[in-house]
Amino acid sequence: MSNSSLVSYTRISPNSNSPRNHKIDTITIHCYTAQASVEDMGNWLCNPSAEASANYGIGTDGRIGLFVPEVDRSWCSSSASNDNRAITIECASDRTDPYAINSKVYNSLIALCVDICRRNGIRELKWRADKSLIGQVDKQNMTVHRWFKNKACPGEYIYSRLGQIANEVNAKLGVKSEDYPETPFEVQVIIDDLSIREKATKDSTFEGYTKKGKFTITEVSGDWGKLKSGAGWIYIGEKEWCTILSHIGGTSANKPTANSGKYQVYVGIPDLCIRTGAGTNYSLTGKHTGIGTFTIVEEKNGWGKLKSGAGWISLAFAKKI
Repeated sequence: MSNSSLVSYTRISPNSNSPRNHKIDTITIHCYTAQASVEDMGNWLCNPSAEASANYGIGTDGRIGLFVPEVDRSWCSSSASNDNRAITIECASDRTDPYAINSKVYNSLIALCVDICRRNGIRELKWRADKSLIGQVDKQNMTVHRWFKNKACPGEYIYSRLGQIANEVNAKLGVKSEDYPETPFEVQVIIDDLSIREKATKDSTFEGYTKKGKFTITEVSGDWGKLKSGAGWIYIGEKEWCTILSHIGGTSANKPTANSGKYQVYVGIPDLCIRTGAGTNYSLTGKHTGIGTFTIVEEKNGWGKLKSGAGWISLAFAKKI
């Protein structure tokens, strides 16, 4: 079993079990809660008194450190079962909520996840924000520390982007992400008890059920759809629960759609990625929006084209004003 060739610093921790007792089929991303270098991470993760470690750490400058070889189990997620099957990655972050990571760490994280998947035969990263799916890697193969212990890890900054991380990794792996029609569009719910959540995550407040019927989706975030009624969000990525119909106005759900017309959006995060086209299958430009108001001149499949000509941004992370 090999380790990542992206590693630029190696210090092997005694805090591990050798070998791991399960094949690698999961990735668990953590926040380190310090804007630390990989050397600083090693000082802690390789200290026997810490009783903690990780397979990899990404320092604040984007360099990647190896602390526990992939063949071995790290002590990272407060779960021996999880860490025996997962590659664990510590990411240098702020010390306070939402424990943000910078763009260098983020970009290295994407590259490392792609490399891990390719070498270990993981065809696709899957994230549903559903604790009940732990171990069901055909449905979800990303986990978080907070599911195993009462901790904030990986912090809201990373947690809220796990769907985006999966999409970006999958695009580089050549996996096509789900295409949804231009909003608003309709879905046909085919079960009696599809949960409604306050936010676009399984862990957010439960608001009730939809029952069977047609519902209008006005916004998409990952595989979650916001109900026109204002009741909340439903999961639209499971074909056994609901069927995607069409854009209200007659556009087929099976074809990409575009909408012209200028409007402004507010971006509240400092590092929203800009891409060369409308989707995660398009390459990153290497630039970010920053926080502020931006003019969208074209909309396509939940992506907006910036008036500046810099590229396209995901409208799931922007609010129309």
